[in-house]
Amino acid sequence: MRRIPATIVTGFLGVGKTRLVRHLMATASGHRLAIIVNEFGELGIDREVLLGCGDATCGEDDIVELANGCLCCTVADDFLPTLSRLIDRPEPPGHIVIETSGLALPKPLVQAFAWPEIRTRTTVDGVIAVIDAAAVASGRFADDPEAVARQRAADPAIDHDNPLEEVFTDQLACADLVILNKTDLLDPEQLIGLRRQLGSRLRPGVKLVASEQGRVAPAVALGLVAAAEDDLAARPSLHELEGEHDHDDFESFVIDSGPVPDIGTFRARLAAVIRAHDVLRVKGFVDVPGRDRRQVVQAVGDRVQQHFDRLWLPGETRATRLVVIGKRGLDRTAIAAGLTAASMALED
Repeated sequence: MRRIPATIVTGFLGVGKTRLVRHLMATASGHRLAIIVNEFGELGIDREVLLGCGDATCGEDDIVELANGCLCCTVADDFLPTLSRLIDRPEPPGHIVIETSGLALPKPLVQAFAWPEIRTRTTVDGVIAVIDAAAVASGRFADDPEAVARQRAADPAIDHDNPLEEVFTDQLACADLVILNKTDLLDPEQLIGLRRQLGSRLRPGVKLVASEQGRVAPAVALGLVAAAEDDLAARPSLHELEGEHDHDDFESFVIDSGPVPDIGTFRARLAAVIRAHDVLRVKGFVDVPGRDRRQVVQAVGDRVQQHFDRLWLPGETRATRLVVIGKRGLDRTAIAAGLTAASMALED
């Protein structure tokens, strides 16, 4: 019996994982894809974005959302039963793509493919680490002690043992392919330096591919044939040494508000709220009066991106709903007030 290949897409919050998966869905002719998407938050934004791609392959049954916590921490409870249901279908998918949350460690998922229930029927085609080129070039995840010391001198809030940095290191260590996304935000010299820096951290044979907007050909991203579950020893994990993986440093919440008549003002105020409260990520949908399509908003740091996706459905309640993600201790009241004000018509 043919083993169904599965691709694990990992990467920090807002690096462009959903854009990559959506691009693969739209261009992977000849591949019958099923998608497992794991969100950090209370609202299924990523699944809705994938369903809104407008392509016939975006069937509801082929896009499964797991929102009960990070996949690497809920492997037995959520991931394995979901994977089993997909491969037990009368017509199973030809390829499974697993989009993890920004906090997930890839290695526990790879290890799950060695479990007897699924080992003979699936294999990890490859682990893809998607990287935000601008964020890494800024030194946010550099493991150079001198660079960390300089960062600490400039910002006393920076911690040498930042868990985000550890997660980033583990994602690189497990990768079979690294996609350096958002390269349009760097100049040529920065990109050359970043390639050199990342290349020194990768396992032998791991390729580094540059992209914009997550546009990577399916022929590059799918069909790596890595059989990663048989190669666990070559994929070291910092968290295996520590014996734990704790996501309690993060929190998320949902903000519901009304229509947004002035999208330019909304965008500016959203960026201001993010800067004022050190929010890591905002994503969601916006109701723009007079437009028959909903607007998707994705913000990483204070960089805000917007696009219209699918039509509002008949009988669907038009609303603005945003997920806010950040370090624990966010001032929810102030953030909600700022974003709600941003969605209101200006009286001045």
